[in-house]
Amino acid sequence: MTARTADDQRFREFKMPDVGEGLTEAEILKWYVAVGDTVADGQVVCEVETAKAAVELPIPFDGVVHELRFPEGTTVDVGQVIISVDTRPGAGPAAPEQSAPAAAPAAAEPEEPQGRQAVLVGYGAAPSSTKRRARKQQVVPAQPVAAAIQAELNGSAAVAPAPAPAAEKPAPAAPAGARPLAKPPVRKLAKDLGVDLASVVPSGADGIVTREDVHAAASAATAPVAEEPAAVAEVPAAVTDLAARETRIPVKGVRKATAQAMVASAFTAPHVTEFVTVDVTRTMKLVQKLKDDPDMAGLRVNPLLLVAKAFLVAIKRNPDVNASWDEANQEIVRKDYVNLGIAAATPRGLIVPNIKDAGARTLPELSTALSELVATAREGKTSPAAMSGGTVTITNVGVFGVDTGTPILNPGESAILAVGAIKLQPWVHKGKVKPRQVTTLALSFDHRLVDGELGSKVLADTAAVLENPQRLITWG
Repeated sequence: MTARTADDQRFREFKMPDVGEGLTEAEILKWYVAVGDTVADGQVVCEVETAKAAVELPIPFDGVVHELRFPEGTTVDVGQVIISVDTRPGAGPAAPEQSAPAAAPAAAEPEEPQGRQAVLVGYGAAPSSTKRRARKQQVVPAQPVAAAIQAELNGSAAVAPAPAPAAEKPAPAAPAGARPLAKPPVRKLAKDLGVDLASVVPSGADGIVTREDVHAAASAATAPVAEEPAAVAEVPAAVTDLAARETRIPVKGVRKATAQAMVASAFTAPHVTEFVTVDVTRTMKLVQKLKDDPDMAGLRVNPLLLVAKAFLVAIKRNPDVNASWDEANQEIVRKDYVNLGIAAATPRGLIVPNIKDAGARTLPELSTALSELVATAREGKTSPAAMSGGTVTITNVGVFGVDTGTPILNPGESAILAVGAIKLQPWVHKGKVKPRQVTTLALSFDHRLVDGELGSKVLADTAAVLENPQRLITWG
């Protein structure tokens, strides 16, 4: 902790703010200042990555950088001091610091009492967000078998492993002839797994066999018996350096948040996916005409733009699809606005920013919003606000040459449309087989609030607009 003296107001500390909505930590990607640099109010001092996006942090006061508390690459809790500034650098030498060096971030603690912290963006940290989480202890892996054999060949002494701590003595198995104690579900599990309950050592209270006991017995019965190598010479040399040929990538930031969100979505919302293959030849011709239209000059016109417009028309015709499930109140919340998410692949992982009130935008306005969204995402500058509040999403897997897929819903959203590659294929058109531009659409939806009829209508209407884009006028 920094020593406090009469110069208390001289040194000011800047804490990691909650740069999103309720985020608890962020990784320092890059420092833009160093110790001794002069900084001004509003100057960006570092870039951090949260679970949602990369964000630049401006400092809220003037002075000279006195200390950087954490090095680049460190994940810091919201509320932790990350930089201290000397606001009166000409007032004489600074008091000695009592803080831990930058290389040991675990020693740094917030100096203010627990409570709501002032933030630059978002709603602030939770009351307990200034408390440091316990660090996980690193487990040192055991020496590989092949390495131990090689050490024996070289005449080196093998290091005996430390004795394992004595395990608690399990409850004795049921006496011979006695019926083992177990609940009916556990008995059924044992029967399904082919485990004899009489042979299972119980660990439950009063000698009751638990589900864990049954699983352990089943695993022990099916575990392969390790065989000793016939000869040391048969151990392939490649086995000894397999670890050196593996790369471990920490899962954090956007990738970590995406993984958690997809797991939560897949196992919370009952997904249904429907598919339709459609002739989009007329839409592709319209794309070319719009590129030559003076009203679209300078704007990016591509098939995704018309797919987005077709999807918005289908939602307007079937508004009940644009909703969310309120688990706490057991209600379906229908939205009278469409915040259209566009899945974007970035160097930091997949993110889904959304166009606010996309259904109310004209085609030129929608084109401008799409272009800005994609450009900002590729630069890694998408704000947390741009990724919150989405209602439906489009993911364009066709850019990778993929025909279709079964997309997973963004948490809190009702539907996601996957657009496949547009390819020239033989197609029956006006009674004759002709080469036509064809694509496949896939719509996944939350079956709690979107039934099969509603989901089918949305997908069919989207396909109908793309097959005959004049419906953008008649239906729109």
